[in-house]
Amino acid sequence: MFESLFHPAQGTRLPEWDQVAESLHSLRVPAGQVVFAQGVEHPHVYAVRSGLLKLCYLNDEGDEWVKSFAHEGRFFASLAALPAGGRTHFMVEALEPSVLERLPYALLTDLADRHLAWARVLQALTLVFAARKEERERELLTLNPEQRYRAFRAAHPELEARIPQKDLARYLALTPVGLNRIVMRVRRSEGR
Repeated sequence: MFESLFHPAQGTRLPEWDQVAESLHSLRVPAGQVVFAQGVEHPHVYAVRSGLLKLCYLNDEGDEWVKSFAHEGRFFASLAALPAGGRTHFMVEALEPSVLERLPYALLTDLADRHLAWARVLQALTLVFAARKEERERELLTLNPEQRYRAFRAAHPELEARIPQKDLARYLALTPVGLNRIVMRVRRSEGR
């Protein structure tokens, strides 16, 4: 998975790819298992080979707010945990049985320090990540709840059936009851 993420940006094999391949750790994660908890040191970057995961914040009362979902072809990490001594700001839990690849972030930065090609790859991946975050922020700040639901469906038609409605509600900043009302209204307007 990481190989397909990295190499299309370059068109050729990156320098010292063998070192990356040796450090790549493949994980099989059953549904319901936590990949990493909130508030722990975890300086790794993940790519999703198969499956579906939710990335969520927990408050002091135990309430959960879904920040995003990661599925096939996506990558994720807690940016706060990547520098030495950093800690995760959110947790990741598998919604489906998933297969992940994990790389130590320190390896990627070391390669980027020594090779322009790796620096460009990290820059490209950072831009992809930033664009996702900007789009999420725009939707939360400028769209009403029904528009957020419709935007999610338009952007990810294959995911709606895979995500429990309570988690989708938490992602859209709605209550499950509020989301259910919107879903029913949208279905009626579409003649379903």
